[in-house]
Amino acid sequence: MAMILFTHSENHRGEMARFLNDLRDLVLTETAAQRRQVHAQWEKPLATRVADGFAIENVSLVRVHPNDQVELACTRNQSRFRPGDVLCLSRNDPFNPQNVMVSLVEDEETRLLISSDDIVPWQVHFTPNEGWTLDVGLIDLSSYILDALAEAGDSLVGRERIMPLLMGNRSPQIDPGLYDRGLEMGEAVGLNWNQSEALAHAYATNLAYLVQGPPGTGKTRVLATLAHALAADGERVLVCSFTHRAINNALNALVKQSPDLPVIKVGQPTRVDDLHAPNYERFHDSPLAEEKDGYVVGATPFATRTKRLSGVEFDTVIFDEASQITLPLAIMGMLAGHKYIFFGDQKQLPPVLTTRLTGGALRDSVFGYLAGSNFDTMLTESYRLNEALTAWPSQHFYDGLLTAVPANAQRQIDYPTPPARLCQILDADEPKVFWDMAHHNNTVYSYREAYAVVDLITTLLACGIPAAEIGVVAPYRAQGRLIRNLLRQFVAEPAVRQQLITDTVERMQGQERDVIILSLTTSNAGFAANIADFFFQPERLNVAITRPRKKLIVIGSRYVLNAQPLDPDLQASVQLLDSLLQSCTYFPLTEEASPQVWQSPW
Repeated sequence: MAMILFTHSENHRGEMARFLNDLRDLVLTETAAQRRQVHAQWEKPLATRVADGFAIENVSLVRVHPNDQVELACTRNQSRFRPGDVLCLSRNDPFNPQNVMVSLVEDEETRLLISSDDIVPWQVHFTPNEGWTLDVGLIDLSSYILDALAEAGDSLVGRERIMPLLMGNRSPQIDPGLYDRGLEMGEAVGLNWNQSEALAHAYATNLAYLVQGPPGTGKTRVLATLAHALAADGERVLVCSFTHRAINNALNALVKQSPDLPVIKVGQPTRVDDLHAPNYERFHDSPLAEEKDGYVVGATPFATRTKRLSGVEFDTVIFDEASQITLPLAIMGMLAGHKYIFFGDQKQLPPVLTTRLTGGALRDSVFGYLAGSNFDTMLTESYRLNEALTAWPSQHFYDGLLTAVPANAQRQIDYPTPPARLCQILDADEPKVFWDMAHHNNTVYSYREAYAVVDLITTLLACGIPAAEIGVVAPYRAQGRLIRNLLRQFVAEPAVRQQLITDTVERMQGQERDVIILSLTTSNAGFAANIADFFFQPERLNVAITRPRKKLIVIGSRYVLNAQPLDPDLQASVQLLDSLLQSCTYFPLTEEASPQVWQSPW
């Protein structure tokens, strides 16, 4: 009998070692692929890098701000860069080891704001202060991930909790008494039954639980209620996510719901945006370092491996947007605690990986990997989408279970002043329309669509629709930049432009507006077929069309549906887009319905 137990234990350790080695190989393969991709760009001539949108030339120093952020100027900016990107600052030699890797903080076309994690003597570095170049950059953080994987195999919490959970060898248990208390807490704060059930399971589990939150179903509210409940019980709670934006959103919801709860964020001061909680660069600089009662800290998984949060132990780690967190990153965050709650939706954007053909199931997010293991709850009532906007994603992504709450089911856009132009497309009785531009051979930008988008925006503004309730989603940064440039011409007031959000699908996840305009952009069928796994990705489509509360306007060209990728799964994705467009009210490009932004008073 002892020999059998010993053999079983040896087999278990062998399986764990193989699992961790597979994850290690995935990290190394992904890191090498990222490096090759960036270096391939750096090897191109500057003019080519600029034309491709992967560099900005003729950059000069304007001034260094007191917070060490650096304001730059350039003569022309047609890059694909956006705030948050890592860039390489050089004198047109991105391979030079003396270069500085920086983060793009703000992008106002020819005025840029950057910051760096490193201590840089900017006035000395910028000598001379003109003739600099910003290229796509790369920060190799793989050593942090590999160290975390090694600790997962060596530490008690890794061997007895994290790895058995991920390998399917240990199932969470629910405490019935805590479950009942969780239901009561949910009902007390006005959660619906579905939300209260998810809260109760997450509150009562002894190890892990998943809460799937389709668009607008109140995922963040449930998260905030859970974090408050755990902290009120005296627990130390870490709220983790892949992006600073998701962390900020979660903490803001928590502060709004529980303003007296001790809540901080740990991270760079440049990543606070509209954060309503105090931010500290290191946990030990915060008042919570001496706090003996419960509290909540927001941080990325990487912060747990650096001086920002290293050595700080938590009772529960809550992951938001867990459908974008890879298994290695999840393990990094999980090592900081003993119980793990995952909020996400595997039907929305997955992790962004450079490699495509390696890793198998391990390429999935931690949420997608664990989903379907009988310790998850899906929220089913959308408070965002009206009934017409809910029907198609419910059928194609959520087994028909997603419904609009009765109070919002029939709501529609209300114009203070009826539209004088584009009346059919903007008809309040048509919540989902497709405006066919019928263009050919466009790839990553379309002037015709950009003008149409701006025409719609200026018309909506003239009707009295607030700029903050209008959003534009585009698949490519080039199209987004083109639209923003046109808006500078036709929307004169900067404050109005700042409220208009125009961005890619990745940046729009988690956001919502009354009106969303989706610019498909591409009409070259061959180009679309070559990038079909990106352009036709079902999860991207789901995110894009579930941002509006009242009206969705799709602008594109039906010629993109002529794409014929070889992969049967990708062919099905093309058909999925076709199904969406067929579900919309169709408007062809006509003389009455054509972009005419030059007529706009804005």
